[in-house]
Amino acid sequence: MSFDFDAAVNAPFRMQPGLRRLAPGTAQLTPLQPGVRHQREKLAVLSVFAGQALLQRPGFDASAALAHLCAHAATEHADAWAWDGRRAEARHMGVAVEAGQVFETARGRFGLGDEIGRCLRLLEPEWRLPGLLSLAFAEDFAIVDAADASIPWLAVTLPSHWAPEEKVGRHFAEVHAPVADNTLLIQGAQALTRLVSGPQAWERFVWNVSGHPRLHAHPHRVDPERWPPDAVNRIADFAWWRTERQTFLPMPAMRQAIFTIAVDVQPLGVAIDSADKARRLGEAIRTMSPAVLDYRNLGAVQGAILEWLAQRQAG
Repeated sequence: MSFDFDAAVNAPFRMQPGLRRLAPGTAQLTPLQPGVRHQREKLAVLSVFAGQALLQRPGFDASAALAHLCAHAATEHADAWAWDGRRAEARHMGVAVEAGQVFETARGRFGLGDEIGRCLRLLEPEWRLPGLLSLAFAEDFAIVDAADASIPWLAVTLPSHWAPEEKVGRHFAEVHAPVADNTLLIQGAQALTRLVSGPQAWERFVWNVSGHPRLHAHPHRVDPERWPPDAVNRIADFAWWRTERQTFLPMPAMRQAIFTIAVDVQPLGVAIDSADKARRLGEAIRTMSPAVLDYRNLGAVQGAILEWLAQRQAG
């Protein structure tokens, strides 16, 4: 996953949009190989909890945005995705969707061979194309509508401790209301949605140190005790580096953008593999406000993480 540590981890820590222009030709999507971790977790979510992952505001028509995303995917990754305006094919998966129908184009490459098709057929026909996109790429997707600064459509299987069903259809400012130290995000909501729906593509990065090891972190399916009781004494055994690369694929003619979210989770000891990274992460965590520490569930373990990072920095 293309998380940019140097761009994302800074001190003093501030909650801010942190948008960066994407150079022309920079990839926004990450094709998945059959059976990899992201696909297995997404497959489990779509098979059992699709109603909490695939959501839209009543009456909203996502067809133009989906066609735009399919065309972009085919241009960016022609070896992995094909699109002719009606039929989408995930070439690595051997599965195609056309007019809500699912077709096997080749024997599956993992498990019993028909996992993808069986999962998609469980979905309502209008959600089978978004389901195929979700299983073919590491990213989750949402549509940002600049007309009313809302998020009217979501295909989010790997949320980071938030519930997609509570965000769909809501104003951008409402979506970010629970975020700590959110003044910059809230004040800039209207301008931000207009910006990302313009002609320029953007990206941003977010990160956290978490006690949750899975990619899927819907709040209904994580331990409410976010850190085990003895985590402070053995922080390296329980700490995970959770990151997101987020991009905006603009559709200026429609005043919309497709928001992509690529989640990754690694053991903290694997991700923070140099003294410089340990120093920079320590400075960022040390400068978090009490509200941010509470929002990110780091207050109880801040001292233990900083001590571990100091040892890492010393070698």
